[in-house]
Amino acid sequence: MPETETYADLHADATAVLSRWTATGPAAAANRDRTLALLAAGPVAMSRAHRPGHVTASALVLDPAGDRVLLCLHGKFRKWVQLGGHCEPGDRTLAAAALREATEESGIAGLVVDPEPIDVDIHPVACQGGSLHYDVRFAVLAPAGATERVSAESEALGWFPPDRLPEPLADGTVQLVAPALAALARRVAG
Repeated sequence: MPETETYADLHADATAVLSRWTATGPAAAANRDRTLALLAAGPVAMSRAHRPGHVTASALVLDPAGDRVLLCLHGKFRKWVQLGGHCEPGDRTLAAAALREATEESGIAGLVVDPEPIDVDIHPVACQGGSLHYDVRFAVLAPAGATERVSAESEALGWFPPDRLPEPLADGTVQLVAPALAALARRVAG
């Protein structure tokens, strides 16, 4: 199946989600607009093979009370970061891609994703000899008593209070805390 067909549903979802999303701040709004411009290239923009850049999905995992966030010590760049990564051909929505990545990287069953993004960040990566990740980020809620399991992609996993995140912390991770806690509060109130 040609790559454009493989990612067609995911591309349509990404375009729809970002077109209607009210950004959580000016930087997120600018990054949303840049991501929508990238998506104008078509479904190929969802694939890591797209050299100008590609859409990725990540998740800040929260415990049920919002007292802790789960971060991984990334194996390649040795910084603490939210869970996430590349979209796959089987992903139908960005939220599902973020949930899949969070589940794979945390080993926690029963995670629940809030379908509304909390941030969009664009950053350079080494993919394809140098590219950009247009990372759409979501809040993901862990079930009570969740126990994490380190995957092959990380050196360690750890739960941290939102106001005491570990160092070295990847750029852009701290900006996820406030909108993720707001997503949790909406879920609890709703």
